[in-house]
Parts: sequence; C-alpha cells; structure tokens
Amino acid sequence: MKLLEEKIKKDGMVLNEHVLKVDSFLNHQLDPSLMNEIGKEFAARFNGNGITKIVTIESSGIAPAVMAGLHMMVPVVFARKKKSLTLTDDLLTASVYSFTKNETNEISVSKKYVDANDKVLIIDDFLANGEAALGLVNIVQQTGAEVTGIGIVIEKSFQNGSRKLQDLGLRVESLAQIASLTNGEVTFINEKVEEYIK
Repeated sequence: MKLLEEKIKKDGMVLNEHVLKVDSFLNHQLDPSLMNEIGKEFAARFNGNGITKIVTIESSGIAPAVMAGLHMMVPVVFARKKKSLTLTDDLLTASVYSFTKNETNEISVSKKYVDANDKVLIIDDFLANGEAALGLVNIVQQTGAEVTGIGIVIEKSFQNGSRKLQDLGLRVESLAQIASLTNGEVTFINEKVEEYIK
C-alpha cells in the first residue's frame, strides 16, 4: 500500500535493526484518514470471504480493525491484555510474548462475542515473530470459528512471523512489508524486488 509506505518513510523512526517506531500515526497518535484508507484496503483484500467478525488485540490493533469493520460492516472484538472487573465470565485466553516490550501477557476474549458460526478476520498493527497473531488464532480456534485470514498493517518480513502463519495454512495480507531496517533506513520488499529487476 503506497500511501502507508510513504507515511512510514516520512514519519517512521528506525530505532535499531529490529525496531521501527510509528507512534506519530499508528501506535500513540493516530492519523484518522490513513486509518480509513487502511480499513478500505483490508475490506478490498478480504472482499467476498464471508467475514462476520474482526478480532484484534489492544491497543494498537483497534484503530485499523475498527476502520476495516466499518468498511466491511462487521463487529470488531478486541482481546484484552489486562484483567477487567466487568469481563470475568467465560473467557478464552492465550499467552502472548511481546518482542518489543520483552514481556508475556495473557490476552482474553469473552466467549459471548465469537462463536463457531463466525468467519473471523484477525487484524494487527505489526507482524514480527507472529506471537500476537498466533495468540489470536488460538483464541478464535477455541471457539470453533474459522480464521479466514490475517491482516497486518506493517510486516517485518526479515523476521519469521509471516512464514510461521503461512506454514499453518493461514492467509496473511500485509499492507507494508519491510525487508530491512539496516543503517537507519526502511527498505520495503517491493523495493528489493525492483533492485533485482534492474
């Protein structure tokens, strides 16, 4: 997605060879018009798949998931990382390790909001090692629902998350695929392909 790639190049900050900071438009402050375009793109890519629910994880997955839900006209359910006083019964849980935060969280979703009749699209902000996506897949599978696909805003293709998910037979659609963060530069997969063609 060209618009997203341009935004990453312009406003993203490469902290090291593994970490890209996008706080100015995705992970802290949000760019609503960009989120709207991201939602439209996910809706277009998964059009005709009969999706009935979108499942994401708090907090950075919520904005792109809600915009996709708006364009697909389906509800969005987000997995909580923190225990809630009001969300205590019939919880489905999974453990998720965060590479960026170096911590493991137990995420949870109420059984009330996803069931065996659902066709679920999982959406998340980043895909690196695939832990968050695998945790969400685990929760959806506990309900008996079908995981129709996984939509990722930014994929770090130099890490193994996408391969792990595809090896499980899951469809992964990433809007921006980063090949490298070497030397403080963001290089996208499509730029690498263009280099080989030249």
